[in-house]
Amino acid sequence: MELRQLQLFSEVAKHKSITKAAVALHLSQPALSKSIMALEEELGMTLIIRSNKTSELTDAGRIVLEYSQKMYGLLDEMKTTLNDMTDLTRGQINIGLPPFIGSLFFPRVIAKFHHTFPNIELKITEYGGARVVKSVEEGEFELGVAVLPIDEQQFDIYPIVEEEMKLLVYKDHRLAKRKVVDMEELKDEEFIFYHEEFALNKIMRNECIAAGYEPKILFQSSQWDFMTEMVAANLGITILPQGICNRVFTSDIEVIDLKQKILWRLAVLTKKDRYISNAGRTFIDFILKEPL
Repeated sequence: MELRQLQLFSEVAKHKSITKAAVALHLSQPALSKSIMALEEELGMTLIIRSNKTSELTDAGRIVLEYSQKMYGLLDEMKTTLNDMTDLTRGQINIGLPPFIGSLFFPRVIAKFHHTFPNIELKITEYGGARVVKSVEEGEFELGVAVLPIDEQQFDIYPIVEEEMKLLVYKDHRLAKRKVVDMEELKDEEFIFYHEEFALNKIMRNECIAAGYEPKILFQSSQWDFMTEMVAANLGITILPQGICNRVFTSDIEVIDLKQKILWRLAVLTKKDRYISNAGRTFIDFILKEPL
């Protein structure tokens, strides 16, 4: 059996016609038919049901087609790997990125990366952190950016950011004049949280539970600017990373240190044992060296 035979068979399956496949392949119909018959003879099974108008696959034909596609997928991966050995400046990277992380850190970094490596295409999809992790695990993304901790048995992790979490309250709040607040003092407060699909939701809920209470969550949002606007309207309090607090430009909000040192740590992650393209490795090296 030759790969060429499987390629010809796959083309017939695609067009559901030996005649149409022969035209697409620039072969004569007798030559294509002979190749398919030789493959059937070698396998000892009929792969195609031939009629005047169409060529339908048998059950055996569908199995051969499935494995043919897998073989050609492996060939494509092999070619990508070999190309990586000779060309370090081309490629495409699929990256999963939580929206608020993207808006905080990545526009400048991505612009600089694109300027440095203009032939590497970045395909970015925005998901919540938990979904980014799952999508990297399932192979949808080559790289993802998410909040630690992450299971290090499943992923290779490259830390890129570490910031402290800060308390945000309305300017006339009872705690507004304080420099430091203990998490225990927030027991009776109404919180504005990120949605459950964001890692920050779990981090802050766990901190509240560690302080002895279940947080009273008034609102949940996926947008940090909307959350801070609700605090500015005196609708509740929130706890956000320093990087976000640095972007809050309103005199209606006070940013206060927490007694507990709660860290927000970001990392690039890849699935263990997955082949990472040279383009992907180039991006990881770049972002580890480039301050965010």
